[in-house]
Amino acid sequence: MSRMLLATTVLAAGALAVGAGTASAERPDRVRVAGSCNGPSTAKLKLSEEDGRIEVEYEVDQNRNGVRWNVVLRRRGVVVARGTRRTTAPSGSFEFRRLLADRPGTDTVTATATRRGETCRATARL
Repeated sequence: MSRMLLATTVLAAGALAVGAGTASAERPDRVRVAGSCNGPSTAKLKLSEEDGRIEVEYEVDQNRNGVRWNVVLRRRGVVVARGTRRTTAPSGSFEFRRLLADRPGTDTVTATATRRGETCRATARL
């Protein structure tokens, strides 16, 4: 019986580790979220408090240089920034960075990057 209990405990602990969310908050004023892409690229979004504003850092890694992406940032569903970036060496990635006014309450920021045939998206709350 004790072997079965031990095995169940180990499996449960493993499931908790694997099923953990993709957001990490190393400090209460900062959050990082892994995004999702419908292709081979990866995305991550970081929000942090910066002198009364919110610093938004959105990174997409495609492992291919020179590819053009269109980026849109939304806060609470409203477009707050948009732009175009190209992936650069050495990693074939780009970063889109903006400073936003810190509004009262929880800020929900969604970053979307699109290129021909692929979309990456990440949402974080601070």
